[in-house]
Amino acid sequence: MSLGRNHVMCGTVWDSRYFPDRQHNSKSSNKDMWDMTNKFLKGIPKFVKIVEVGARDGLQNEKMIVPTDVKVELICRLVSSGLSVVEATSFVSPKWVPQLADATEVMKAVQRLEGCRLPVLTPNLKGFEAAVAAGAMEVAVFASASESFSKSNINCSIKESLSRYRAVTSAAKEHGIPVRGYVSCVIGCPVEGAISPSQVAYVAKELYEMGCFEISLGDTIGVGTPGTVVPMLAAVMDVIPAEKLAVHFHDTYGQSLPNILVSLQMGISVVDSSIAGLGGCPYAKGASGNVATEDVIYMLHGLGVKTNVDLSKLLSAGEYINNHLRRTSGSKTAVALSRVTSDVSKI
Repeated sequence: MSLGRNHVMCGTVWDSRYFPDRQHNSKSSNKDMWDMTNKFLKGIPKFVKIVEVGARDGLQNEKMIVPTDVKVELICRLVSSGLSVVEATSFVSPKWVPQLADATEVMKAVQRLEGCRLPVLTPNLKGFEAAVAAGAMEVAVFASASESFSKSNINCSIKESLSRYRAVTSAAKEHGIPVRGYVSCVIGCPVEGAISPSQVAYVAKELYEMGCFEISLGDTIGVGTPGTVVPMLAAVMDVIPAEKLAVHFHDTYGQSLPNILVSLQMGISVVDSSIAGLGGCPYAKGASGNVATEDVIYMLHGLGVKTNVDLSKLLSAGEYINNHLRRTSGSKTAVALSRVTSDVSKI
């Protein structure tokens, strides 16, 4: 039996009619329709860089310890899909994050992978030194826009955390190692509630001025909507160029994709996401995982935005880690395509 326009992708059948991985046709015969399309898609970048955080942010809260070789294989599969930035691990105390106690082993196993950057999280100077010793070529630091969250998450005030990171960025500069900055709770905090855009802008600017080449703005508990994301981004973009910013959304209320869309419309071209929607925040009750990379790629390709990511290989990577964790994917795209496979098999 011929499947016509259906194609097999790593065990999943998909219909090419729904994957318009191309730029929109400017020769549309319907000028009004084209004008309206341009109106809504105006400002969206032609290329978006994905920062994959599944191997670190996605796995760090898993209660079952994932073997080192599984983490390494996951990273290799993610890189193979075309992702150019894959956050590999975190050099934090094993006491606080037992899942990432094998950071050195993971880093040494993947550092020779070509065609990608493999940043690692470093909470302080000690973590930075361990990361460098393991072969890390890029690191990240994380601050919070919420005083309460900073104290519960990293056991220090915002001011104290920024002081720590100045030591890290200074040491990184001496080693020629780029540093990325994360800001958490950019929309809301589980303790304080709504966070003011001006507070987010303050913390982001501090990280940027100490030398972070890119600032990722994270809605840690996933309470953001386009109505709250826009003013937050506007405040931050007043002090930091849009091209130096990234967005990092959790999908607690199912708002990640619309939040990403308005971010793109405002000129953001870097998006953090996690394979299969893995992740969550242990200090934020009810916070679900990060937005699924598969879902972000599906949306971007549907918008005609280039990512250089092969969705079929990405689905394979998600299937790999889900099988190990013995769970259903948190990606709606992956689940939908698996249903297509099931339906076709019954024909």
